[in-house]
Amino acid sequence: MIRIHAATERVHSDRRDRHNLRGILPYLAEFRGRALLALACLICAKLANVGVPIVLKNIVDAFEQAREQILVLPIGLLLAYGALKLSSSLFNELRDVVFARVRFRAMRRLSTRVLTHLHQLSLSYHLGRQSGAVSRDLERGTRSIATILNYLVFSVIPVLVEFTLVAAVLLTKYELIFTLVTFGTVVVYIGFTFAITEWRMDYRRQMNVLDSRANTHAFDSLLNYETVKYFGNERLELDRYDNTLAQWEDVAVKSQSSMSLLNFGQGSIIAIGVTVIMAYAAQGVVSGSMSIGDLVLVNAFMLQLFIPLGFLGIVYRQIKYALADMDLVFKLLERAPEITDAPAAPPLVLHKGAVRFEQVGFHYQPERVILQAVDFRIDPGEKVAVVGHSGAGKSTLARLLFRFYDPQQGRILIDDQDIRGVLQDSLRAAIGVVPQDTVLFNDSIRYNIAYGRTDATEDEVRRAAELAHIADFIARLPDGWDTVVGERGLKLSGGEKQRVAIARAILKRPRILIFDEATSSLDSRTEQAIQQTLAEVSEDHTTLVIAHRLSTVVDADRILVMDQGRVIEQGAHRSLLSQGGTYAAMWELQQREREADRQEAAS
Repeated sequence: MIRIHAATERVHSDRRDRHNLRGILPYLAEFRGRALLALACLICAKLANVGVPIVLKNIVDAFEQAREQILVLPIGLLLAYGALKLSSSLFNELRDVVFARVRFRAMRRLSTRVLTHLHQLSLSYHLGRQSGAVSRDLERGTRSIATILNYLVFSVIPVLVEFTLVAAVLLTKYELIFTLVTFGTVVVYIGFTFAITEWRMDYRRQMNVLDSRANTHAFDSLLNYETVKYFGNERLELDRYDNTLAQWEDVAVKSQSSMSLLNFGQGSIIAIGVTVIMAYAAQGVVSGSMSIGDLVLVNAFMLQLFIPLGFLGIVYRQIKYALADMDLVFKLLERAPEITDAPAAPPLVLHKGAVRFEQVGFHYQPERVILQAVDFRIDPGEKVAVVGHSGAGKSTLARLLFRFYDPQQGRILIDDQDIRGVLQDSLRAAIGVVPQDTVLFNDSIRYNIAYGRTDATEDEVRRAAELAHIADFIARLPDGWDTVVGERGLKLSGGEKQRVAIARAILKRPRILIFDEATSSLDSRTEQAIQQTLAEVSEDHTTLVIAHRLSTVVDADRILVMDQGRVIEQGAHRSLLSQGGTYAAMWELQQREREADRQEAAS
């Protein structure tokens, strides 16, 4: 069973390799002319390379047979010898120069395509991905396309061209035995190399998996630096990282040992082949059927063939490794986005920005229902708040409206247009979001605020910061607007990050606003100021506010109370209090908690 499974895996791997090689072709199409010119330079270089031994043979024969012409004929041959060597070098370098643009453009195109695809994949993929592993796979995969092109153009094709030219010379000028021994050795060498390399590929795949796993451990521990320090778990993180590297080390040693076996086998095959062919050539010289020049020619051919052939084993291994690396990237590119635009979908046409949830049902897994028959409307300019206990499905409403996911039942409308039928870009351009967990780019504060609308003027950026009550804070910083906020904004407090996010949303000037716990990280004083700002900003906008603290939504036109994925109450703040239901109980509980906090602070 193990052998059958291994054979099946090998067949599948071969199919994937062929598929991935075909996948490279579109990246060459942009520079067909350059690729063909590089191929022409390659052929010219090999013609010159094969011509060198032929001229060398004639020089030796000239010394042997026509000593009286030594001052005439050998000088001409020596000049021809030098010219061929120079031509070989010239055309090789021209090939490199011509093909450089092809190689590096292919790397650029693949890298851009992969990043584009990653941005197109759904939120569910990004919530489950491992950043360290994806980063390492992307790095290896994009580098692998340059590796494959390099080896194909600079190693494999040149060897094939040289083999063809040498075969033509041997078949036309010498006995068949020379061709049979030469290319018999080549066949045995290639067969041995392919067989052992296929066996070794399993080690390479294991090394890739372990390398990505170790990289993931390292990334996670650094991204969660503060958490590691809080719990004093530096040793735990180092042990996880080192244990994975220890497994990688064991596999790497096995890989290196098997490579030594491969190298020794290759060297043995080449040594036997060269010895046999030289024995036949020496016998020909003794019998008079071959000249010393012929012996030199055959020996030179053997050196020219077997020296690159020695590297061909390495080349094959590297191509296989590169194909394994590339396979990770192509599999990623084959992963279909869950959320896609409908064929010929039109852009969203905004009129007043009315939002409607119609009997919306949603789940991440069928056994865990998040929303059940949620039905409500937000009229243009209306501010609707959603409250409820954790896990009630509040934030899911924002994700569905922004179309990170599609509901399994019902539909969501904006100005009577089903959002599944319009372009995602136009939908998201109409919505501004201030999330609960604000993540910033590792760049300046100016860059992070201007990210809301990249064509905004400096005055507009500063006005947005003033509205978000963060301008004074920025002015007090040593580097001001050029202050770099650190990875994910770690150099700023939670409240400062949220104010940057609010400024960013204000700058975007969307028709529909979503505030998802937008003031959860602010102190009471700042929260009051921001609440006033949010009230001003949302005055002419359709606004959905998701909140935990009920005190932040008392001014909402309507409040929806959710529990276990359903809307169980709705109405204005005073109306809900008078009903004495879930909202009233939550309000009473939070008021008692606030009073307890005040008493504790006073004491």
